[in-house]
Amino acid sequence: MEMAAENHSSVTEFTLAGLTEQPRLQLPLFLLFLGIYVVTVVGNLVMITLIGLSSHLHTPMYYFLTNLSFIDLCQSTVITPKMLVSSVTEKNIISYPECMTQLFFFLVFIIAECYLLAAMAYDRYVAICSPLLYNITMSHQACFSLICGVYVMGLVCAFSHIGCMLRVHFCKFDVINHYFCDLLPLLKLSCSSTYVNELLVLCFGSLNIFAPILTILSSYIFIISSTLHIHSTEGRSKAFSTCSSHISAVAIFYGSEAFMYLQPSSVSSMDQGKVSSVFYTIVVPLLNPLIYSLRNKDVNVALKKMLDRRKFL
Repeated sequence: MEMAAENHSSVTEFTLAGLTEQPRLQLPLFLLFLGIYVVTVVGNLVMITLIGLSSHLHTPMYYFLTNLSFIDLCQSTVITPKMLVSSVTEKNIISYPECMTQLFFFLVFIIAECYLLAAMAYDRYVAICSPLLYNITMSHQACFSLICGVYVMGLVCAFSHIGCMLRVHFCKFDVINHYFCDLLPLLKLSCSSTYVNELLVLCFGSLNIFAPILTILSSYIFIISSTLHIHSTEGRSKAFSTCSSHISAVAIFYGSEAFMYLQPSSVSSMDQGKVSSVFYTIVVPLLNPLIYSLRNKDVNVALKKMLDRRKFL
């Protein structure tokens, strides 16, 4: 019993290894990710403000985009500031409570985004395949229910993972080979059984990736089928243009997630996982305001009106 107690020593803090151990790369990475974070915060805040102040953007599509911008803003804020600290300090310490808190909110927002992308695909399916019933099907109550479901799934999965993680005993070797507190790097530090945790990662990971992907694929199969029946070339082009940005973001987001979480632990590499994680924690929140909204004509018109109004004032 005494030997077990010594092996299962209580860890009060961890050290984050960061993206790289090469000192000459720390300053360039700091400047790069600082710039990305500033653009991400400004871009998502502009989108939330613009949609909120523009009455003609108060539609289901932009309601989902507002929530996407909110999730991306929170997701980036949970991860990037701590990563910036690790780029300029020799030893980046994070306490056990801070680590668990970061992991919890990371899981909430990353899982919520999975289901929000599926909800946005369903919205596009209804808009293109059943335009006459769109206002009824995507009513305010229906949109609110979908958004509630998105956040509930994030909270349920996050609480489940954190509940199991709090039962894990960590060894004295406390260096997390990552730039933030993530599930798999943390489990590698365990000196107790992680079978339940790994099973939970596999089950929830499969559910949170494949369920939204199946919803997205089903929606786009019907969208393509419906679009092919449109005789007008302009109509087809408009239908495809509303979906192209969503498809691009889905491919980047789910591809990087699947690469990180759905490969066997025997072949997975934490260094490869870091690169993969950069895409869905840093790059995707930066790209979403651009590929979803800033290329959108309605958003551009609303932005010009807002700028003209400020000039007039």
